[in-house]
Amino acid sequence: MEEKRSILLCEDDENLGMLLREYLQVKGYHAELYADGDAGYKAFLKGKFDICVLDVMMPIKDGFTLAQEIRAVNPEMPIIFLTAKTLKEDIIEGFKIGADDYITKHFSMEELVFRIEAVLRRVRGKKSKENTYYKIGRFQFDTQKQLLSIDGQQTKLTTKESELLGLLCAHANDILQRDFALKTIWTDDNYFNARSMDVYITKLRKHLKADESIEIINIHGKGYKLITPEIEA
Repeated sequence: MEEKRSILLCEDDENLGMLLREYLQVKGYHAELYADGDAGYKAFLKGKFDICVLDVMMPIKDGFTLAQEIRAVNPEMPIIFLTAKTLKEDIIEGFKIGADDYITKHFSMEELVFRIEAVLRRVRGKKSKENTYYKIGRFQFDTQKQLLSIDGQQTKLTTKESELLGLLCAHANDILQRDFALKTIWTDDNYFNARSMDVYITKLRKHLKADESIEIINIHGKGYKLITPEIEA
């Protein structure tokens, strides 16, 4: 029997939190519920979770702060934000922190489970991929270990950074279509996911700046292109 997936659920609305926990348990998940960010962080340090579902507005410690602390301990932990906020700036802030998804209230229980399963599928798919190694100019990129190396210096990429750089490498010196990348990594090419991808492109440019022969350029209306004099798979 497959082991239940464990969810850290942080929601300060008691009624909503209990409903979510019960529904997730009915759907076969193990869900631990906490009403504030501080309690959630302490539980995270003690427990073993497959994914975190965090309300943004919580007492003592908000969801953004909690997510940053969780990522400091485990950079690869999948995180979904729940929020009543619909401001673009707040949603973009969540993606800058590294959120895997962002759900605005009022959502359906079915939608939450669908999004959790979609994120977990991406994580499982990443782990099951064969070890792929790229040489990008002076960089070496190990997609399985998510390591980008140059001159003895290693950078541990996040899951999305690694997935996006892997797609760029697979399409090196050619156009990586924007909608293809969004649907492959984020499963949806909506506005907020598109803005999230822009943030990750900026992060990758910073990671690659040590080699001036490498460039990620925008192709207006189409996508991105990784320009590099050397790419070996």
